[in-house]
Amino acid sequence: MDLSSLLNVPLGYVLPFLIAITIIVFVHEFGHFQVARWCGVKVEAFSIGFGKEIFGWVDRHGTRWKICWLPLGGYVRFEGDANAASMPDQPVEIAPRSAGNFHGKPVWQRAAVVAAGPIANFILAIFIFTMAYSVIGVPYSEPRVDEVVAGSAAEAAGVKAGDFIRKVDDTETRSFAAVQELVWQKGGVALPVVVERAGSLMELTLTPRIQEMPDGFGGTIKIGLLGVRHDPKTDQPLYERYPPHEALVKGIDRTWYIIATTGRYIAKLFTGAESIKQIGGPIAMAKGAGDTASSGGLAFISFVALLSVSIGLINLFPVPMLDGGHLVFYAVEALRGKPLGPNAQEWGYRIGFSFVVMLMLIGIWNDIVRTVSVVLGS
Repeated sequence: MDLSSLLNVPLGYVLPFLIAITIIVFVHEFGHFQVARWCGVKVEAFSIGFGKEIFGWVDRHGTRWKICWLPLGGYVRFEGDANAASMPDQPVEIAPRSAGNFHGKPVWQRAAVVAAGPIANFILAIFIFTMAYSVIGVPYSEPRVDEVVAGSAAEAAGVKAGDFIRKVDDTETRSFAAVQELVWQKGGVALPVVVERAGSLMELTLTPRIQEMPDGFGGTIKIGLLGVRHDPKTDQPLYERYPPHEALVKGIDRTWYIIATTGRYIAKLFTGAESIKQIGGPIAMAKGAGDTASSGGLAFISFVALLSVSIGLINLFPVPMLDGGHLVFYAVEALRGKPLGPNAQEWGYRIGFSFVVMLMLIGIWNDIVRTVSVVLGS
């Protein structure tokens, strides 16, 4: 890939990325907005993006809805907020405050308003997965082994081409993707596997080999691999649709799976088991949006759901400036019977801002390093 083609690649990712991030940000902020309205908080502004306003309007409740020129986030500003981070415009101790002032509301209402943003992101993911499972259906391939990789765990255990993998770790596997999912989280763990060969069932024991693979955001993740391949070109298109109640359960399960997997990755980051080089920035997210959009509607909306869960989870980090940081402040306030002092909150927001900026810079730096690697390696 030469430099001119590399510069053209991101242009094809801009529109899918903007669509994805706008949907996710709108849903997140609408969660804050709606619960605030239910709690009687006056909402002064609802913004998609930061910086100078491109256009906007005022609704009958006096809320300014606006689109701003930098579409990489958004915010809801309540009465009593000093800024988009929802810092109070004056120390709590010197209020009286009006009925619509956010910072004059009981602590449980403020906590509900703050938590509503990430929860809305999770609900969006559940909705997307539920609709995908019930309306489009889940494409799947039979769990047939078409090739066994030389030197792999499958070859060592005696798996042959033409085998059907019917169970992994006592869980039935209807599709080849189900086999992969069960194995990905079991790298280095001995698993009982039931295969069907020439109409007969036999049980083998396999230990998936640990390998680093692309994570879809420009980084890598460690997963377990059996070392078997399936050729989907030999399959008839198969789709399994689920009734709404089953689709909802599967949508919740899928969302929880992403939350749990992301949580484990974050925990490994802090323990040093994973590298910060895997953190992606806006270029990596745009690439993921563009790649999935080119693969079809189902892949793109699944990416939107994945990104929505990730953003909701990140916002729950106990870091001031993020929703999780506000929840920590409110928990302390509930225990103490009064909020933290203005100096403690100010320093908390400074530390939180520094942390958020650091994460952004790490992601952008990793994006640059990967882009330069593509150029130099082409």
